[in-house]
Amino acid sequence: MESGLNQEVKDLLEFKYKEYNSKSFIEYDPISIPHKFSQKEDIEIIGFLVSIIAWGNRKSIIKSGNKLIEILGNSPYDFIMEFKEKDLEKINFTHRTFNSIDLKFFLKSLKNIYQNYKGLENIFSKYSNEDFMFNSILYFRDIFFSINHEKRSEKHISNPKKKSACKRINMYLRWMVRKDKNVDFGIWKNISPSVLSCPLDVHTANSARKLNLISRKQNDIETVIELDKSLRKMDKDDPVKYDFALFSLGAFENF
Repeated sequence: MESGLNQEVKDLLEFKYKEYNSKSFIEYDPISIPHKFSQKEDIEIIGFLVSIIAWGNRKSIIKSGNKLIEILGNSPYDFIMEFKEKDLEKINFTHRTFNSIDLKFFLKSLKNIYQNYKGLENIFSKYSNEDFMFNSILYFRDIFFSINHEKRSEKHISNPKKKSACKRINMYLRWMVRKDKNVDFGIWKNISPSVLSCPLDVHTANSARKLNLISRKQNDIETVIELDKSLRKMDKDDPVKYDFALFSLGAFENF
């Protein structure tokens, strides 16, 4: 047993992980949207877009996710590769502060990525070490915003240089990298689950503080790093599996 590891905390998180890491979790979570697809590229494209709008009411996120599927003609990859400028003109989409301007740019940037960088997995796979979160997200942002865009769209991709916890990108990476046969897809083979960081939101952070896994009061990148260290003591190979436990304790059980 590693020094400083509370066995009772680990036992609780293992129990809650097994309880919530089930197919029944999918229906009421934004991950239900990419679960409508079977092709790798469809899953990663719609999964990315849904993860970016994944803040606020979960029912609202899922509703907006279904709207995205409709806009993309039920075939995200084909739409990305084949759309013409005129196809974007009729797009009308709003989810909180993410609007049609942002979506049109995101679709253009995704097209650039799949045409010129061999897809999303190839970009995020450039780094695979302890600094994976920081370096891979920065590298992705550089490429994503390398084509012409309005400044407003930059706020929708978190910047770790600005101390952001990068919750939505980390959640997306969990979806793509972890393979658990229940919820997460595990379709990206070139990134180890061991380098992933926990998606930190108000629920996971509050649960983690009550369990003394983190001490910082801010929900920023330094807190993510602190939480990662604690979770890796409990499972160095798959630390972010505990996201299911921490989130669910806070969101569903008023822990």
